[in-house]
Amino acid sequence: MTSDQFLLHLQSHAKSFAKAVATNEGDWIIKGFIDVYRRIYTISIDTKVISKVLELLLFPLFMDFARQQKLEIELSPQQNFYPDLTFIEKETGNKFAVDIKSTYRTDHDQVNGMTLGAFTGYFRNRNSNKNTLYPYGEYQGHFVLGVIYTKTDEATDERKQYKVDDLEKIPSVLKEFQFFVQPKYRIASDRPGSGNTKNIGSAVKIPTLINGEGSFSKLGEEVYDDYWMFYLTNDMAKALDIERPYTNLKTYLAYKQRGINMLQQHEAEISQFSDDEPGSNDEEE
Repeated sequence: MTSDQFLLHLQSHAKSFAKAVATNEGDWIIKGFIDVYRRIYTISIDTKVISKVLELLLFPLFMDFARQQKLEIELSPQQNFYPDLTFIEKETGNKFAVDIKSTYRTDHDQVNGMTLGAFTGYFRNRNSNKNTLYPYGEYQGHFVLGVIYTKTDEATDERKQYKVDDLEKIPSVLKEFQFFVQPKYRIASDRPGSGNTKNIGSAVKIPTLINGEGSFSKLGEEVYDDYWMFYLTNDMAKALDIERPYTNLKTYLAYKQRGINMLQQHEAEISQFSDDEPGSNDEEE
């Protein structure tokens, strides 16, 4: 199975994901947490909590996908390891990395954004096992299963307790789920994710995410890899006591063009001493 084939299969399978996490009205099926005394505690609108619960809901669907495509599935051994899911083709041993990323709408066509993993560590040292299930370079493709949702307007009092009989009265904190699958590089932006973290940021326009039309989509994965493997934050540049070579895609392309121009100039200079010149093949006396 090629990377493109894996992508098409997972995109097709993900079309049914929204029905698995939402009611017919589009509300999240999760209402809260229940204890042994049948008391229900409403769920928080905390992105980490939401992401983990979504992973639990989606895992059976990923298992079904793996069975259909005759793939083995392995989970990340630790919370901060890459990727969330590793799919392995039994016959060839080809590996495909899938990270589950969720974000909420800030208006009708834009989201808050996602972080797409580190641009240091295993991303740069692609033979390393540190913080990754398998070395980054062993994967045939790196994909994101994206979940876009809307926060409900109704505020939820997390201190309030409900009984099981009150289930229908408990408001859902999320609604209007939308799923997409794209190669990571096709939805990446040219800026870090958030704050001073060394994580790759994502596009924020919903059509851009759904259609995989991010900053690097036309330039290709090789340019994406080169950009982020050598990207320096302010702190990283200061630690090396150098100026940042580029800060965005525009300055990166200019930086690369300067390198090409210098190389061409160098080649022109050394061509003066090519073997084609008269006397260049004369033997020494």
